[in-house]
Amino acid sequence: MDTGIKVGDIMTRNLVFVTPETNLVVCARTMVKKRVGNLLIKEKGSDKLKGILTEKDIVWAVVKKSKKELKNILAKDLMKKRVVTIKPFADVTEAMRRFKKKKVRRLPVIERGKLIGILTDKDILRMDPGLFQMIAQTIQIREETEKLKRRDVNSFGKEGVCEECGVFDILNSNDVQTICEDCFSKR
Repeated sequence: MDTGIKVGDIMTRNLVFVTPETNLVVCARTMVKKRVGNLLIKEKGSDKLKGILTEKDIVWAVVKKSKKELKNILAKDLMKKRVVTIKPFADVTEAMRRFKKKKVRRLPVIERGKLIGILTDKDILRMDPGLFQMIAQTIQIREETEKLKRRDVNSFGKEGVCEECGVFDILNSNDVQTICEDCFSKR
């Protein structure tokens, strides 16, 4: 069901760019200064998108690399090169489908090969807060899918009330008590 609202009508036009050779520390500072959760990567003087760098990419590097190594990491080392994009005349429901299918929260908007904007889940919420439920369900489904992937099938299985937090969930039984996966993973 199309809403009649086009991506080009609600996309963010104030984009923040860096070049592929930009240092990771500079990228992080730029995100903080501009209050954005992503940086679009393109060469100077070009309108062609090379990639996208997100907060998640930077956090990953900070956790995995030493402080010394961080100074040598460039945007091109961490950026996603295969970027999911959308056209400005696409309906917002198509954007929602892409968010869900590709498991992304940002869609650069491309027209005739040129980057003209970016659509985020926040842009859609600003337009229609009623869509919050749809986005929340998508996130919850993704989280539950990840839980199922991590679950040790032999140790989980029966449903009930967690003895530690009191939530009704699928339980894990250890020698001492029966607890939910969230409490189990905190140990």
